[in-house]
Amino acid sequence: MAASRSRGRWIAHWDPEDETFWEDTGRRIAYRNLFFSVLSEHIGFSIWTLWSVLVLFMGPEYGLTPADKFLLTSAVTLVGAIARVPYTFAVALFGGRNWTIVSAGLLLVPTIAAFAVMHPGTSFATFLGVGLLAGIGGGNFASSMTNINAYFPLRKKGWALGMNAGGGNVGVAAIQLVALAVIAASGGPRVLLGIYIPLIVVAAVCAALFMDNLATVRNDTGAARDAARDAHTWIMSFLYVGTFGSFIGYSFAFGQVLTTQFGRTPLQATYLTFIGPLLGSLVRPVGGRLADRYGGARITLWNYVAMAAATAGLIAASMVTSLPLFVIVFVALFVLSGLGNGSTFKMIPGIFQAKALARGLEGEEAVAYGRRLSGASMGLIGAVGALGGVGINLAFRQSFLSSGSGTGAFVAFLAFYGVCFAVTWAVYLRRPAGQAATTVRTETKPQLDYAEV
Repeated sequence: MAASRSRGRWIAHWDPEDETFWEDTGRRIAYRNLFFSVLSEHIGFSIWTLWSVLVLFMGPEYGLTPADKFLLTSAVTLVGAIARVPYTFAVALFGGRNWTIVSAGLLLVPTIAAFAVMHPGTSFATFLGVGLLAGIGGGNFASSMTNINAYFPLRKKGWALGMNAGGGNVGVAAIQLVALAVIAASGGPRVLLGIYIPLIVVAAVCAALFMDNLATVRNDTGAARDAARDAHTWIMSFLYVGTFGSFIGYSFAFGQVLTTQFGRTPLQATYLTFIGPLLGSLVRPVGGRLADRYGGARITLWNYVAMAAATAGLIAASMVTSLPLFVIVFVALFVLSGLGNGSTFKMIPGIFQAKALARGLEGEEAVAYGRRLSGASMGLIGAVGALGGVGINLAFRQSFLSSGSGTGAFVAFLAFYGVCFAVTWAVYLRRPAGQAATTVRTETKPQLDYAEV
């Protein structure tokens, strides 16, 4: 059956779990929407992390201390996390295409505002206020993931969500690479901002021309309420703090750590800072693909082990002041955070699908239940996860204020990854003695089989 359209690029019928529908019609439409969703989300991430780059341009003539800069980037991260909640609801209220147009266009506000105030003599309060506007770029992730989740069948969600998020995450590395070129050419921060203003317009126009709205996800704002009542939404939020919170927090902080702790110049730091976010973004679909094959919970569990080991390596590198070892291990930690981002987000639709089966639902009814709650929960999980980036920047700020080094912050991160490992094992992989690892058919029993999610 073909997808039926109504006015305003709304698709009334959408059933990706029907293989005939998917092969004949669904695949082409889903991939087209995925591509242009990635474009908008990519630029959203660039604008969200804009100030992690701008602070590198801000030398002594701007009058900001390292603590001021960490506070500025923490505030921007916080707004991005908060914005993810209403952005999730916006897809159901306005449609995925319609909201992508609006959310892309809104990126002009923080970009033009930064262009206006970026010069020595501007007060820290003004920089902070304008920086807060850039936080709306973080919201694009939530609406994009909620929208794309509805387009793909369950068997392909790990890869599709990984591609969508990974393509967006590349925006972090992209703006750092553009900044590197601008700095190398002796250009100022306004040159960087001038490059992005027309790109934002292109993203909004492409969304208007090539994306669609799905009627099946319209006006279901009650799904967010139901998702918020489910314990798994908050458990997965906690685990996502460990993966995405690490990715976005380190993306904001890496350059400042290099300049503050290792005495690198802004140009020297920028030569290094883009590598970690770039690799961490590109590997996110790999995390989703591995989760599709081996189960998201298993991949997530062992990924936390590797993240803890990498963090221990960073502590050692900080103590001996070895820049090469520090950069190598930090980049490895970025890669692991990207893998974990892919595997944790693959777990979400699997968890709610398992709950649907446990309620006795079957077929399309079970799929609809799982799709409804997983889509709604993604925005909440993404919002809480992004708060990890706030914590990371505040931890670095306090560590540098206390000891002039980031070592204390890394010790705290190591302990947190240990807790994430324990939660993943206890909730999603532990099997009580004597119980078969099978999915039960009632929610009153706690032994749902989440190992394969």
